[in-house]
Amino acid sequence: MALPSVGGGYQFSDGNVNEVKLGTQGTPAAVPAGNATLTSAQLVNGIILGSPGASAAAYTLPLAADLDSYLANAHNGSSFDFSVINVDGSSSGVITMTTNTGWTIGTSGTQGLMTIAATAGTVRRFRAVRTAAGAWSLYALS
Repeated sequence: MALPSVGGGYQFSDGNVNEVKLGTQGTPAAVPAGNATLTSAQLVNGIILGSPGASAAAYTLPLAADLDSYLANAHNGSSFDFSVINVDGSSSGVITMTTNTGWTIGTSGTQGLMTIAATAGTVRRFRAVRTAAGAWSLYALS
């Protein structure tokens, strides 16, 4: 089966499970102090460096339709993981992930904690899952 070469995103179905899966990593996406609306490019980059500043910050997900456009080869059930690292040491700089049009935060009891503590170096890992055209769910994994 050929892997798509255009449209963003691809999925493996077979392979040698004894070999390490190699990928590429761009420069982590930095988010300036304060509230921010994340872009699709920042999410799929895989690493987001958050600097909320002296007060709590809300990081709003991009529109689900925009993510669909960015990942044109995604289908229902497609998913990807990304991490948000709080690089600010402010004692009140909590980061909270918030929804945007077309997003849900998991399902009741399965979504996990959507905040990244106000301690420099605190990391939370998330999984975005496409549930329908223009619809994605977000789960906190760790």
